[in-house]
Amino acid sequence: MPLVPTGELIARARSADGAVAAFNVITLEHAEAIAAGAERVGRPAILQISENAVRFHGGDLSAVAAAAAAVARASSAPLGLHLDHVVTPDLLRAAHTEGFSSVMFDASALGYGDNVKATAEAVRWGHERGIWVEAELGRVGGKDGAPPPDAHTPGVRTDPAEAAAYVADTGVDALAVAVGSSHAMTRRTAALDHALIGALRDAVPVPLVLHGSSGVPDDGLRAAVAAGMTKINIGTALNSAFTGAVRGHLAEHPDAVDPRKYLVPAREAMAGTVAHFLSVVSP
Repeated sequence: MPLVPTGELIARARSADGAVAAFNVITLEHAEAIAAGAERVGRPAILQISENAVRFHGGDLSAVAAAAAAVARASSAPLGLHLDHVVTPDLLRAAHTEGFSSVMFDASALGYGDNVKATAEAVRWGHERGIWVEAELGRVGGKDGAPPPDAHTPGVRTDPAEAAAYVADTGVDALAVAVGSSHAMTRRTAALDHALIGALRDAVPVPLVLHGSSGVPDDGLRAAVAAGMTKINIGTALNSAFTGAVRGHLAEHPDAVDPRKYLVPAREAMAGTVAHFLSVVSP
């Protein structure tokens, strides 16, 4: 099936008062598992490649992007391709070259004024090339080993009035917001502020994005979608499934040397995780 533009998948989900899940791709097995999981439950999904994943592949986006796109096109499920957490201008420009329909430009580490300026420039550049642009306001935290920020620190949780001004001043197509989740959580203990999600939904005209969703329990994710979240980002849960399956196989077969023997159960574990999350956020 041809790749489906991310903006189209988001629009479909939003019109149905639902959400679409976006899963991080690191290896070929991740991409294959996402496609398999989506096919298993008959749901659309987004394959997203982060700047960290590109760095892992030697800084070259082309190979991992081509592999993910090929897997998506071979799938019977509606799948999109998204470039996530882009910080560097060179990688932003590569999104167009490599055929991405969407990008998340991340200037959230900057002060508010600099974030607006940098994001508005990225949006103008992207829109001139037909690229859907997501950005972040607030601090989700947890990336690159950083501890989650204190929710009571000023500027951590996304303020609805500031979000409305930010969307108006930047022209973004979607907004990632900080409402209680954190990247890289291996336990599903995050408690989201669903009242804040509802206030943000009412304050801004664009879809809301939840980063750090691996750490949110199923009921919390369902409530987040009901409150107004439209794109649900999931990464660490796939890595936990992958690594757990590899550990289990090698514990049972300590002399194993053929990586295919443990990558098969790892890929299957990720596919099951994908199917589960898709069933939760887009029933």
